[in-house]
Amino acid sequence: MNGDWGFLTPEFILVGAALAVWSLDLVLPDQRKGLLAYVAALALAVVAVASATQAGLSAQLFGGLLRIDGYSVLFRMLFPVVGVIVCLASTDFVRRRLTHPGEYYGIVMTSVLAMMVMSAAGELLTAYVALELMSFTFYVLASYARHDLKSNEAGVKYVLLGALSSAVLLYGISLLYGATGATTFTGIADAVRQGSALPTVFGLGLVLVLAGFGFKVAAVPFHMWSPDVYEGAPAPVTAFLSVASKMAAFVLLLRLVTVGFMPAAAEWRPLLAALALVSMVVGNMVALAQKNIKRLIAYSSIGHAGYLLLGFAALAPGASLVSNGIMFHLVGYGASNLAAFLVVIAVSAATGKEELDDYDGLAQRAPLLALAMAVAFFSSAGLPFFAGFTTKFYLFTAVVQSAPALLWMVGLAAVMSLVSLYYYLVVIKHMYIHAAEGRDRVLSPVALSGLLVLLVAVIVILGIYPEPLLNLIQTASRALFA
Repeated sequence: MNGDWGFLTPEFILVGAALAVWSLDLVLPDQRKGLLAYVAALALAVVAVASATQAGLSAQLFGGLLRIDGYSVLFRMLFPVVGVIVCLASTDFVRRRLTHPGEYYGIVMTSVLAMMVMSAAGELLTAYVALELMSFTFYVLASYARHDLKSNEAGVKYVLLGALSSAVLLYGISLLYGATGATTFTGIADAVRQGSALPTVFGLGLVLVLAGFGFKVAAVPFHMWSPDVYEGAPAPVTAFLSVASKMAAFVLLLRLVTVGFMPAAAEWRPLLAALALVSMVVGNMVALAQKNIKRLIAYSSIGHAGYLLLGFAALAPGASLVSNGIMFHLVGYGASNLAAFLVVIAVSAATGKEELDDYDGLAQRAPLLALAMAVAFFSSAGLPFFAGFTTKFYLFTAVVQSAPALLWMVGLAAVMSLVSLYYYLVVIKHMYIHAAEGRDRVLSPVALSGLLVLLVAVIVILGIYPEPLLNLIQTASRALFA
C-alpha cells in the first residue's frame, strides 16, 4: 500500500468507473446504451473484489478520519454487490423510461461510493459528508420518473424532510463537538470517559444525532417519508433505497455507538429502546391496512428497523454477540427485501400496477416470481429454514443474553413477527389462491430471473448454513470492539 491513499483503491476504482460510464453515455449510439448496465455491474463487481483483497488489514487513515478494518471491509464488499443487483434489475426500467442511462447508473455507483465511505468513517464530519452524498443521490433517483406525478411527489417530500433531518443531525454534531472538543469517534469516547464532556450539551447533541439517524433508518416517529417515497419512486430505486440506504445508515450508526457513544450508554439505551418499541408496533400494525405492495413493504421495513434498534438497545462494552446479531439480521433482511422488490420490479414493468389485486393468480402467470416472493416473505416473517428465522433467532437470543431486562421487548418482537406473517400471507393468498382470469402472463428478463434464483438460494442457504457469513461478521465485530 502506498501510504493512506493506497487503502482507498476500491473507492478510486469506483470513481473512475462512474466517470467512464457517464462518458460512454455521451458517445455510444442509442442502440448500444443498454451495455452500460453491464459495464456498471462489472465495475462494481471489480470494486467488491478489490475490497475483499484488504481482508485482514487494519489501519486508521488521515488521523482517524477513515478506518480500514474487518468491519469496513465486510460492508465495502457487500454494498457493491447490492449495486450490481440494482444495476442489472434496472435494465428494463432504464430502457423504457430514460434516454441517457449512463446518468442513472453513474448515480447508483456514486451512491455505493458514499456507502463505502460511511462504513469506514471514524469521524463525524466525514460520516456526515458521506451520508449527505448518499442522500443527494437518492433525492435524484426517487424522482427519476419525471413524467410520473407520484415520482415527483416522492422526490419533493424526500428532499424537504431529508433537509430537515440533515439540519437536525448537523446541529447535533456541532453540539457534540462543543461538548467534547472532538469529532473523531474515539475522541468523543475519551472525553466522555474522562468526564471532560459538558453533560447537558452532550446529552442534547446525542438526542439530535440519534433523531437524525432515526430519519435515515425510517424509525417511528421519523418514518412518515418512507411509505410515500417507496410508493412514488421507480421500483428499482425503491429496492435500492429500501435495502442499501437503510443498511448503510445502520452500519454507520453501529460504529458510532460502539466506538464513540459507548461510555454514555446509560443515556442512549433508553432512547433506542423506545424507538425500537414504537417502530416494531407501528410498522407491523399499519402494514395490515395497506393495499399497495410497495407501501406494505415500506411499513414492514419500519418494523424491521425496530428489531434492529432493539439490538442497539442491548449493546454493551464487549457485547460482540449483539453486534453479530445486528449485522447478521441486516444481511438477511437485505437479501429478503431485495428478492421481494425484484418481483415488484418485474410485475410493475409488465402491468404498470402495484396494488395487491394485481398479484392475483401470479403463481399461474409467473411461477418463478410467485415462488421468489413467497420465499422472501416467509423469510421476512421469520419462518424456519429461511434466512429471516436464523437472523431473528440469533439477534433476539443475543439481546436476551446481553440485556435480560429487555426480555419482554423480545417477546413483543416475536408477537409482531407473527403479525407480519398475516399480511405477508395476504399477498401469498392473492398469488396462489385468487384466480388469474383475464390477466396476461408476466414475463421477466433473463437477468432478473437469474438474480431471483440467486437471492432465493442465498435466503435458503443462510437459513440452514450461516456459518461462513457468521465467521466474517465475527471478524467485523472484533474490529468494532478492538
